[in-house]
Amino acid sequence: MALTRDFKRTVLARVQADRKFRNALLKEGIETMLAGDVDSGKAILRDYIKATVGFERLGVETGLVPKSLIRMFGPTGNPQARNLFSVISHLQRRAGLTLHVTARS
Repeated sequence: MALTRDFKRTVLARVQADRKFRNALLKEGIETMLAGDVDSGKAILRDYIKATVGFERLGVETGLVPKSLIRMFGPTGNPQARNLFSVISHLQRRAGLTLHVTARS
């Protein structure tokens, strides 16, 4: 199901105004990818990037080409692990977060 523009604007406003929500969105995107749903995780991270740093600035800050970043987090993107983890690491530092993987049985 496609998201409406009003919904996307609502999420954007919430991300910009609510630090807890913003941090939860970053965490959810990463956890979703780790759980095996890479496409949904990329979509969540794409929305997070758009609402926070933006692809142009992220490209400057990471040394990656903004158009490559946009493709990487797009529906058909297939990011290299090095680039993906570089971006995730940068987003965590920028947010002041350190996320850890915990094994559960």
